[in-house]
Amino acid sequence: MCGIIGFTGKESAKEKVIDGLYLLEYRGYDSAGITIGNSEVLHTVKCKGRVSMLDEKASAITDNCFFGIGHTRWATHGEPSEKNAHPHSSESVTLVHNGIIENYLELREKLSEEGYLFKSETDTECVVHLIDREYKKCREPWQAINSVIAEIKGSFALAIIFHDRIGEIWAVRRNSPLILSYKDGSAYLASDIPAILKYSKSIMRIADDEIACLKAEKVIYYDRSGTEKSPHFEDVPWDFEMAKKDGYEHFMLKEIHEQPAAVSRAVRPYISQNGLPDLEKIGISKKTLSEFDGISIIACGSAYHAGIVGKHLIEKIAGIPVFVTLASEYRYDPPVVTKNPLIIAVSQSGETADTLAALKLAKETGSPSLGIINAVGSAIARESDYVIYTNAGPEISVATTKGYITQLAIMFLLAAALAHSKGTVSDSYVKSFLANLSNDVPSAISNVISRRSEITVLAKDIVDTSDLYFIGRGCDYAASIEASLKLKEISYVHSEAYAAGELKHGTLSLVTDGVPVIAFACDEKYHDKMIGNIKETKARGAFVILLCKDNMKNPELYSDKVFLIPNLDGIFTPFVSVVFSQILAYETAFLRGFDIDCPRNLAKSVTVE
Repeated sequence: MCGIIGFTGKESAKEKVIDGLYLLEYRGYDSAGITIGNSEVLHTVKCKGRVSMLDEKASAITDNCFFGIGHTRWATHGEPSEKNAHPHSSESVTLVHNGIIENYLELREKLSEEGYLFKSETDTECVVHLIDREYKKCREPWQAINSVIAEIKGSFALAIIFHDRIGEIWAVRRNSPLILSYKDGSAYLASDIPAILKYSKSIMRIADDEIACLKAEKVIYYDRSGTEKSPHFEDVPWDFEMAKKDGYEHFMLKEIHEQPAAVSRAVRPYISQNGLPDLEKIGISKKTLSEFDGISIIACGSAYHAGIVGKHLIEKIAGIPVFVTLASEYRYDPPVVTKNPLIIAVSQSGETADTLAALKLAKETGSPSLGIINAVGSAIARESDYVIYTNAGPEISVATTKGYITQLAIMFLLAAALAHSKGTVSDSYVKSFLANLSNDVPSAISNVISRRSEITVLAKDIVDTSDLYFIGRGCDYAASIEASLKLKEISYVHSEAYAAGELKHGTLSLVTDGVPVIAFACDEKYHDKMIGNIKETKARGAFVILLCKDNMKNPELYSDKVFLIPNLDGIFTPFVSVVFSQILAYETAFLRGFDIDCPRNLAKSVTVE
């Protein structure tokens, strides 16, 4: 949450910093600000609202500025306002901050007693005053920053300008994402890769409490002992075109269309030439897989929903127990697991604060860990013993689409690998399973995407509703949880997902005349029971939209609208039912006139608790 950007070099800092903020806006968009400068002047411009408003306000700066920092905010301490927007300044220092300072009240009281005046309600202003205080004592940036980070508690990624160190940007992080880059006399820092892809694909990530200095000539960093180090940059397998809309009206729509290719790209590297699963390249042998007697999946949000589908599948075909726990719950109350579990942490960004903290706690048991991550070299990737990268590419829209679908694909891949290692399925079954996953699933997703106009008609049926319910059984129920979240987060329709068999245990009291119910009946083994559940809602006046395959008999007899999905095997249908729901949510939000890529109160990467 919150996006920070920094640049120093020989070119226009204003252009590069504001361009970066546009590409980081998914991390927060209630206010924004920049500080840019040259050898004679520093300009700070801030405003409440979107980056476009900042861009317009900053047009008044005509000086040639060659270094600067910027921030787009997701409010934690203090309401969205110009005074609470970053950057924040003290007499000798200006900085931007992503994170939360947990002991800020104590620090604020202490600094106030020392004569520091506070102009905002933010926790960040404590940090800028602390660094100012320490810098005045020593006049040495590394020493000042190192003293301050020993005093503060919480999470932070800081980009710092010392007013008398022209052209330098200093940076430090703890439990918040920060990348550095350097190319052809230009140095960059950012919260996330898309912000700098236009200029450089070479990145590095400093460790917690390491301090970096960016100059036009070079980037250096210091380890925790203060020893100067030369950075090692690695190229990311993305390019700037992947972070552009490419003619689509919204990033979400573009990312929906990228899902067929994303599924193939996620799983094919782990399928051998003979069609069997191969995790040797990440260091997990078939023998090692066979020794795990349980799986513990830790995740948040949509990643957690992917884990719930994974649980159904792994238990079904591999025959081992799976525990899926919200990371925010795990870190305070971890579940009892088996003797030799594999801990799986799932996160698109690889920086999710609760998931990272829970993974560190889980590792204290000595159990091996696997990260399912999109962002190369991220904190959870570094913390995990093994890593499977989903290869989804940049995902800009706050509401995840291809991030979730590639996590789901890796869950299916792992299920096949575990089952094969345990001998619970035959070689021929696994080959067929993986062929379906890498070929038939992308084709089926493409089929649903091509029928967007059909889904738009259904969106018009629900656009004015205030309450909506998804129901399903088995994997259909697991998929419906993610479907419900998609509708809530971008269209603001109150939506809930329920196991269909639980309707009569209380939920039916909410179903009245005209209330939409979206029924997932994609797995034929549940058809008879689902028909009964659907009829229960119809008897109470529900408007039913039914998702099913063409092997369901006479679906129009007990529903108001039917959407026929492609004829995949039942265990694969969550891929298409969720993609259907992504498009439904998109079209509903579009009809309601909402900001689809940047829904209210949300940000892309949850890097604070």
